[in-house]
Amino acid sequence: MTNHDQDIIIKIIDGDTNAFSVLVDRYKDLIFTLTLRMLKNREEAEEVAQDAFIKAFKSIDKYKGDSKFSTWLYRIAYNSSLDRIKKNTKFNNNVAIDEYSAHEVKTIENAYDALEQKERHETIKYCLNKLPSKDSFMLTLYYFDELSLEEISDVTGIKANNIKVKLFRARKKLATILKKELDNETIVSYGTTYRTAL
Repeated sequence: MTNHDQDIIIKIIDGDTNAFSVLVDRYKDLIFTLTLRMLKNREEAEEVAQDAFIKAFKSIDKYKGDSKFSTWLYRIAYNSSLDRIKKNTKFNNNVAIDEYSAHEVKTIENAYDALEQKERHETIKYCLNKLPSKDSFMLTLYYFDELSLEEISDVTGIKANNIKVKLFRARKKLATILKKELDNETIVSYGTTYRTAL
């Protein structure tokens, strides 16, 4: 938790409820992104993100500071999303894992990296949206928000060693989707480049 977050939380607990809006402004985009990764539906994600902030506000006095405030908030958003998923089976989706080798996954990722930044951003958003909810959530935390395995464990309640395995499997699923989106000739050329560099 940053000192700034801590100062704001102290103000809220002391009765300055308006100070909570600072935390909302700071984390609303990130929380919405995470709920969207889970729910794949903008309206549902907005509702669950709002619900997560309401839950956080109501239980702010229970926050003990043993993890970063953002991690605590992610956990609330994650659990709120899971609750919504359990109530609605339309959020369940599966991606078969093609048996790519580590080299093949790397080749596909290299080809993806060659895309223009804007195109890359849109492609990854599209592909993440096709992953199962928990996979896209964890990949977002690890690669985009740069949380450690231990921090993701705090958010999800899954052991760090299991997170590592799940991330590897999620990357393989993402490679499966990326391969379908990328031009095959691009992948082949990057495979050649990659092998030459070894």
